[in-house]
Amino acid sequence: MPGIPRIALTWLLVAQLLVILPHLLHLPLWVIALWLGAAGWRVQIFRMRARYPNGWAKGGLMLVVLAGVLLSRGTLVGLDAAVVLLIATFILKLLEMRTRRDALVLIFLGFFCVVTAYLFEDGIVAALYSLLPVTALLAALVGLQHSGFAERPWPTLRLAGGLLLQALPLMLLLFVFFPRMGPLWSLPMPSDKGVTGLSDSMEPADIAELSRSSALAFRASFEGPVPPRDQLYWRALTLERFDGRRWSQSNYAELPSAPQWRKAGEPLDYSIVMQPSGKPWLFALDVGEVAQNESRMMTDFRWQRRRPVDRPLLYQARSWPQALREADAEPPALRRALQLPEQGDPRSRAWAAELQREHPQAEALVAALLQHFNREPYVYTLRPQPLGRDSIDEFLFDTRRGFCAHYAGAMTFVLRAAGIPARVVTGYQGGELNPGGNYIQVRQFDAHAWVEYWQPEQGWRSVDPTYQVAPQRIELGLEDALGEEDGFLDDQPFSPLRYRELAWLNQLRLGWENLNYGWQRWVLGYQGEQQLKLLHNWFGNLDWQRLALALVGSGTLLIGLLALWLLKPWQQRADPQRQAFRRFERLLARHGVRRQAGEGARAFAERAGRELPAQAPAIQAFARCFEAQRYAGQPASRAALRQALGELRRALPWRLLR
Repeated sequence: MPGIPRIALTWLLVAQLLVILPHLLHLPLWVIALWLGAAGWRVQIFRMRARYPNGWAKGGLMLVVLAGVLLSRGTLVGLDAAVVLLIATFILKLLEMRTRRDALVLIFLGFFCVVTAYLFEDGIVAALYSLLPVTALLAALVGLQHSGFAERPWPTLRLAGGLLLQALPLMLLLFVFFPRMGPLWSLPMPSDKGVTGLSDSMEPADIAELSRSSALAFRASFEGPVPPRDQLYWRALTLERFDGRRWSQSNYAELPSAPQWRKAGEPLDYSIVMQPSGKPWLFALDVGEVAQNESRMMTDFRWQRRRPVDRPLLYQARSWPQALREADAEPPALRRALQLPEQGDPRSRAWAAELQREHPQAEALVAALLQHFNREPYVYTLRPQPLGRDSIDEFLFDTRRGFCAHYAGAMTFVLRAAGIPARVVTGYQGGELNPGGNYIQVRQFDAHAWVEYWQPEQGWRSVDPTYQVAPQRIELGLEDALGEEDGFLDDQPFSPLRYRELAWLNQLRLGWENLNYGWQRWVLGYQGEQQLKLLHNWFGNLDWQRLALALVGSGTLLIGLLALWLLKPWQQRADPQRQAFRRFERLLARHGVRRQAGEGARAFAERAGRELPAQAPAIQAFARCFEAQRYAGQPASRAALRQALGELRRALPWRLLR
């Protein structure tokens, strides 16, 4: 079978390098060494200075790869291990590539490897970068099939780029009209894809650690004016069970039956683009309705999907902040909201009993507790002192230094000890307004915890003890609440969020984030529901059958128009030799040598050589190539004429028309 042209091998090596580069952050270093060794070996094979690996060598390399994956990932299963194995296979295939068929397999495998990069990063930069390895793989495919490009890389690259541009209209058509289908299976989140966010249990240190991360949690865009920051409490989870140190979800929270609530006041309409979290929870303001088919409200007012959020998710929501929540709660639910360990934290229990005697009414007791946090010397900090067995006692009466989780957990404990049903709510509070797109950006350092308590006929009511200690945390954000304390993103010195006081840098950051928001909203978020809504706005009532017919019809029309544009059957085929000779004439004319009327090609070339003696060899070389193809019956080769003309152009000095 025919061998592999040098230009195809060159572009394959370039393509492999471009495919591997986006994976550098999550590939073990031995994969890079493997590619360098395989590429060098392949070049030596092409130069006939090395042999192809035999069966023993290939088997040994595979065992080395398997051992490397096992040592670096700890397993041979899972998404991370699978990607490493795929990339290693893509590299090793280079060594056993002997025929064009083998090269085709390698090229198609390369396209698949390009797609795997989106499992780790799917932003606009990653999408634009993926065009580079795709173009290189197309260039390798062109060089493999087109023998005329065997020695010239740039015509190959130009043709590959042209093919990519020609496919762009069809790609856009398929993107808009092709039916969006849910995945047939769920992929696990890559282990190194950033912070996953809140968990289903909470110790104070958990949220403190989360608040040192600048990773994006979600973006929210309101249809009307953006509410004030102190009204933006994004609910994620409700924690009812307390074991003395850790708050966690009750088993009853997993029940799918929605709680009773009644709408009141003006609703807020907004949309959220949520980042992959690997968790099934959604974020919404209380009390929310989420327009997402795979989601439902649970018994504790949180929203949850049937499967984890493993890719950017766009959903619409409507909330009623003044809604009445469970005015008539069931006794089992109230008992769960009063649960406390049998022993522990005696000082807090005694103080709760004292508060209950002084304030028989729940509203007065809650107000007294908030006033206590406001007047006593409590400190808001990311670096509280470690607490012992009686953590609530030590925080309330000894250290008095803590984070939102300390205050929410301590207040919930005291309320329960005083006989008032209460629970901890975790989620996010506030967010940064991006004026360019008029939307809120909520990051992991906006993680927050607050309190819900229940009263007859009033239902669940929210209260935030952190506001009494550090109101600037709620009104302005975490950075202002910490003041001079070194804690805000202190382990991320290059994060642009640390330099928001620099106006020009902050404007650049907000502009870039606005661009990414548009990408996530209109490209990554363009799924089944959004597709049907858009097409319904364009065409009215449209079912999947009509959509399929429209897709087939428009695709056929587009391909037909593209074929007419490429083939141009109405035009007479241009003479490539005559076109090349006209360029030859124009090139010499710019240097003062013009062809005379009736002057033949050879005579013109000889005269031009006499007037431009330094360039005479290049002029004669083009003339001989032209005459051989035009008059001596040599097979036409546009590439040969272009090469001869290029050599003449490089030989001529840079000079304007005279």
